[in-house]
Amino acid sequence: MSRDKPGSPVTLLDIANDLGLSRATVSLVLRNSPRISEATRERVLEAFKRKGYVYNRHAAGMRSNQTHTVGVVVNDLANPYFTMLVRAIEASLSTQGFITLLGNTDESLERQSRFLDTVRQHNIDGLIVCPTESTTAAQMRQVLAWGIPCVFASRYVANLQADYVGVDNRRGMALATSHLIGLGHRRIAMIGGVMRASTGSDRAEGYREALRTAKIKLDERLIVPSPLTRSDGKRIITELLRLKNPPTAVVCGNDIVAFGVMLGLRAHGIEPGTDFGVVGFDDVPEAGLWEPPLTTVQVLQDEIGQTAADLLLKRMTEPSRTPTRIVSEPVLIVRGTCGARAKA
Repeated sequence: MSRDKPGSPVTLLDIANDLGLSRATVSLVLRNSPRISEATRERVLEAFKRKGYVYNRHAAGMRSNQTHTVGVVVNDLANPYFTMLVRAIEASLSTQGFITLLGNTDESLERQSRFLDTVRQHNIDGLIVCPTESTTAAQMRQVLAWGIPCVFASRYVANLQADYVGVDNRRGMALATSHLIGLGHRRIAMIGGVMRASTGSDRAEGYREALRTAKIKLDERLIVPSPLTRSDGKRIITELLRLKNPPTAVVCGNDIVAFGVMLGLRAHGIEPGTDFGVVGFDDVPEAGLWEPPLTTVQVLQDEIGQTAADLLLKRMTEPSRTPTRIVSEPVLIVRGTCGARAKA
């Protein structure tokens, strides 16, 4: 008997009775089974729409122990790098029938912990995590102990054996710094990033490595960690220009900081690329649109996101497989902001 009463939820049995089919047939359509003919599939899908059937994902998850949901947590959605990363992850997982639940920590350990605890309660099938700064191996081992398939993207956690996909940040920053050295710069600052995150510490080590290779003495005053924002880039370059012996070029923790640096330089009548060298990191879409276009280290956000999704799917099907670490090679994209040689 159909239960088409006002306010009553439409059930699979209601759909089946309406079409003169078995409930099992309707259920197979819902699961996209190849055993169902295209004509029957279209009839059922049209009935779903007409009668307003809503799939009860929680109930289905209780029956099958799967919810087809994946939690994705990043640390700064205001940064276009993460927007592109999440978009690639969501697009890749969507093709496999997964829904993405998104969390943004703003570098808060408390928010990260709350999000992970919450999605765990919703019986998610997997996790992709870009860990917030100061995340420890002990904290993430506890998450891995839940038995939920988990992949780390863009940032890794030291001393933790887990699936990871990202770029060689140390190599990337060494390339950027060496390029400026090759243009004759000797007073090169590094602005932005936090040393409590793998990206920040690795990029800082790449900067130091390039200076050591060129036998340039490190001046710790020229390394200025900060949040990765335009305002911080503008503020810090203003402070560095006040030094008795200011820098002639800068490598930045990301492109957003570099945009702030360029604004700060122009506020002081200094033209990026002509009077001062600037290099960013990430190659977000906006980087090539500035005037002059920003020289930067290319990180393929789409590729990292898709690879992270693929790695998670493999972990779901092979829970005991050895952790995989995929690190791509960075590429320096030379544009207009570092074109000038250092003035003698």
